[in-house]
Amino acid sequence: NLEAPEIPVYSVKGHKEIINSIDGVGGLGIGEGAPEIVTGSRDGTVKVWDPRQKDTPVANMEPVQGESKRDCWTVAFGNAYNQEERVVCAGYDNGDIKLFDLKTMSLRWETNIKNGVCSVEFDRKDVNMNKLVATSLEGKFHVFDMRTQHPTKGFASVSEKAQKSTIWQVRHLPQNRDIFMTSGGAGSLHLWKYEYPAQRSKKDSEGAEMGVAGSVSLLQNVTLSTQPISSLDWSPDKKGLCVCGAFDQTVRVLIVTKLNKI
Repeated sequence: NLEAPEIPVYSVKGHKEIINSIDGVGGLGIGEGAPEIVTGSRDGTVKVWDPRQKDTPVANMEPVQGESKRDCWTVAFGNAYNQEERVVCAGYDNGDIKLFDLKTMSLRWETNIKNGVCSVEFDRKDVNMNKLVATSLEGKFHVFDMRTQHPTKGFASVSEKAQKSTIWQVRHLPQNRDIFMTSGGAGSLHLWKYEYPAQRSKKDSEGAEMGVAGSVSLLQNVTLSTQPISSLDWSPDKKGLCVCGAFDQTVRVLIVTKLNKI
């Protein structure tokens, strides 16, 4: 509560080591279902919290016995389009991406992009899973089409080498989920547009449905700093208004124009 910042609305000792990432869903019109927070930590666990329930997580995803503990760098909610459905996607330092289904409390899908996963985001939290973008340590990002899951191949994806440095974060434009911005280790921002294929799914040789990935095109890019841009967010009210923070301890407010013509 910004009117009384000295008293936290909710506080809990959640992890044994540093918390790298946090996301929220439900409440304030962002997705259906209970208001929840998800945290990802260096201790290898991903935990879901309900602020109405003190001290104990409502879900705890941790390595199974014998499995090595990986540093979880990023977490994101998705698929919260009704009261029952909800997923959490987590990205790890070894390139693992894991999709946890909170309805069935199970691991729904996993893959590895062969590089540390810095940021993951669904194009919308409050719709049936549509697209997921994952960014990596060495300048590449992957867009997964989340509408069709093949029994063995998982979700179709397209990857793009955006720049030579780490892509710290990805954020989708609230007013158009097919446009997203990536922020880079070289102090640059890149604006991208996703184009859907003519058909989003097809049948394989055995008759199982599999997704078809689209393509990605660069709309614009700009270098703002000599230091990495580590955080970014769009305004939900003013189309094209965004803010970013960088390692040079500067907060920059930007306006992206002509988005209504794309």
